[in-house]
Amino acid sequence: MCLLAFNWNNHPEYKFILVANRDEFFERPTASIHLWEQGFYAGKDLKAGGTWLGLHPNGRFATLTNHRDLKNLKPDAKSRGNLVKDFLEGNMVPLEYLQEIEKEKDQYDGFNLLVGSGDELFYLSNKKEGIFKLENGLYGLSNALLETPWAKLVKAKEKLHTKIDRNEIDPDGLREVLLSREIEPDRFLPVTGATLEQERLLSSQFINVGNYYGTINTTVLLWKHSGEVEIKEVRYFQAENRSEENQVQFHMDEVREQNIG
Repeated sequence: MCLLAFNWNNHPEYKFILVANRDEFFERPTASIHLWEQGFYAGKDLKAGGTWLGLHPNGRFATLTNHRDLKNLKPDAKSRGNLVKDFLEGNMVPLEYLQEIEKEKDQYDGFNLLVGSGDELFYLSNKKEGIFKLENGLYGLSNALLETPWAKLVKAKEKLHTKIDRNEIDPDGLREVLLSREIEPDRFLPVTGATLEQERLLSSQFINVGNYYGTINTTVLLWKHSGEVEIKEVRYFQAENRSEENQVQFHMDEVREQNIG
C-alpha cells in the first residue's frame, strides 16, 4: 500500500476501520483480494508472489507501505511483499515476528510494516529504530514514517475522522477518503529522490504519473468487535478508464466471498 488511514480499536462497534490506496506500475500483474490456500484473504503480486495487505480469519492482520527513498535502492533487495505474507501464514505473535524481521531489515528497500493479532498492533520500519506498539486511536501512514504529516495523509485522517464522527461507516463512502487528485504546492513537497514533476504528481491521494504508474486499487476494511469482517476492493484500470469491484465478508472462521463486477 502507499496511503493508509485507519482507526484502531477506538470505536464502540468497529475494532478496525481502514482505508488504503495501493500505487503501482500499471504493467505489474496483480490479483484481486481472494482466499489463499494458506487460509487468509489478500491480493497478490503475481510477479514476486507476496502481498501488501491481508487478514486471516484467525485474527492475524498485516499491511505495509514502501518508504520512498529512490536514491538509496538496493540492487539485490528482498521482496517486501513477503513481510506481509509470511506473517499471515505463520504462527508467531506480532512482537516476536517483528523482532525476527528487525534482524534482517537492512536486506529490504525502505518499508513500513504493520502486524497485529488480537488486541495488539505493532509497527516496524527499516528507516527508524525500534518496534512500536500502537495505542488505540486514529493513524495515517504513507511512503514516509508513520504519522509523517504529508498533506495527503493529513487530509485522509481528517476525512476519516469526519466519516466516523458522522457514523458514515460504509465501504463506498469511506473510499472517498482517499480519492482526491489535488496536487500540493511545491513548497509542501517532500524530497524522496523523485524528480520535481514526479513529486508533484505523487503528492495527490489518487495518483497518475505519465499513464504508467499510479493508484491501482482502494481497499476498505471494516472489522467489528463481534467478529464480522467486510473488505471491499475497487481496482482501477486507468489506461482503460474502467474499474471493477470485489468484496469479501466473513465472520471469523466462517468465510463467504462475493464478486460484484
